[in-house]
Amino acid sequence: MFRPWAGRFRYSAIELLVALLLLFMAAPFVEILPHGKLIESILVTLVMVSAVLATGGKRWTLAITLALVAPALAGKWLNHFAPNLVPAPVFLVATAAFFVFIVGRLLRFILRTPRVDANILCAGLAGYLMLGILWVPAYVLTARLTPGAFAFAAGPQNGSVMEGFNAFYFSFITLCTVGYGDVTPVSNVARMLVVMETISGIFYMAVLVSRLVAVYSTQNSSEQTKTSATDTDSESK
Repeated sequence: MFRPWAGRFRYSAIELLVALLLLFMAAPFVEILPHGKLIESILVTLVMVSAVLATGGKRWTLAITLALVAPALAGKWLNHFAPNLVPAPVFLVATAAFFVFIVGRLLRFILRTPRVDANILCAGLAGYLMLGILWVPAYVLTARLTPGAFAFAAGPQNGSVMEGFNAFYFSFITLCTVGYGDVTPVSNVARMLVVMETISGIFYMAVLVSRLVAVYSTQNSSEQTKTSATDTDSESK
């Protein structure tokens, strides 16, 4: 029987953030390293498992999380060993749905926290990084369903396809609203996805910063009140 963990993580968000950072550090090299695709699959699996452990709170939450991660992981590994066995849209949609749920759980955890500590800060950063990752399968799926949905103005010869690190790179420069112009959305669907990711990134940061400031201010005021009360009691004695 799973033990209920209402309102908090079963495991620290620090482990999830570490798994995400490992994926980030390896992402630029997986396409050139021997067995790079295998390494990338292992790191993505590590991120997904860490996300399940971090956000699997009450029994119903854990059940939903497992139901979402199972097809995403199965599709990821089946696509690695037998690329033609599972249609790409199946595991891409499943992966995006899983990351949407995880980002929502992280944001909910941050909004309900009574204190600001290292776990909250790591959860906030992990949520932002996963927000960028969840748009990667959306761009890959759009490029596969609509050839020419993205135009590449620069890059190596093999960099003209919205796959792998290209999709990873494009998602995060969109999330950060940088837009170097080397990759341009052409189709209407691709442009709408870019607009949605930009808005979600701005909204996430606005909610995150405002909530952390509000909680920290309340926390600081409460501590000052307790300190003042303690000093008053000491003086009265």
